[in-house]
Amino acid sequence: MQFGISAYPPVAAAWQDANIKDEPVTGSNKRGYLTYAKTSQPNTRSTQIFINLKDNASLDRQGLFALWRRRRPGHEVVDMLYDQYGDSGGPDQDQIAKQGKAYLEKGWPKLDSIKSATLIGAAAEAAPAKPAAAKAATPAAKKPQ
Repeated sequence: MQFGISAYPPVAAAWQDANIKDEPVTGSNKRGYLTYAKTSQPNTRSTQIFINLKDNASLDRQGLFALWRRRRPGHEVVDMLYDQYGDSGGPDQDQIAKQGKAYLEKGWPKLDSIKSATLIGAAAEAAPAKPAAAKAATPAAKKPQ
C-alpha cells in the first residue's frame, strides 16, 4: 500500500524533486514494515512510502527499496483500509500530481486517505506546536536538506 503524493498539485510540485539520499538496507520487506519507495536509480527516495501488506522478499533481492521503519502496534488499522482495487498498480502517479484530488475521487472513490496526523513521543515533544494549515492555502513547503 503506497502513499505520499499530495492530492493538491501545488504541494506535489513543490516536493517533486526533493529526493533523499540512500542509506544501507538494514532489514527485509516483511508484512507490516514501512519502506521508502524509490526507483532503480540511486538517491531517489522522496515523500512516498509504502506499507508491506505481505512479506516481499523479492524487493530485497531487487535492491529497489530501502527499509525505513519496523512495524509498530496498530497494524490492525492498516488491515481495515479498503483493499478491493487489487494489485493493478493503482492510480497514475503523474496524474495524481497534475490533477490531484479530483482525479483520485473520479477513478477510486473508495480510496482511503489521511485526513490528519499527529506526532507523538520524543519528536513531538521537541517540535513546537503549529496551527493546522488552511485547506486552500498556497503551500510554502520547504524541501528537506
